Amino acid sequence: MNTLVISGVVLSIEPIRYTPAGMPLLSFVLQHASEQIEAGLKRRVECEVNVVALGELAKLNIQPGSLIKAKGFLAKRSAKSHQLVMHINQLQTVE
Repeated sequence: MNTLVISGVVLSIEPIRYTPAGMPLLSFVLQHASEQIEAGLKRRVECEVNVVALGELAKLNIQPGSLIKAKGFLAKRSAKSHQLVMHINQLQTVE
């Protein structure tokens, strides 16, 4: 199983671009901060996640500073890369 659900603030957004097949693609960085329990102890977690949205999700009007909840999966950035990117298939804004 490869499923990730994470919330955070949109830190930066790249201009929308299109795949060779003409599908819209939006890349952005999501900044996450939370407290998690690990081995019975509270742990502060902070990270930045590179995110990719394709198709209709790429057309949503998210802006830097937007608080969102995203669900998707992790994949390599490209065939020859070892860097991970989150590909989202569900996105909702959090008020």
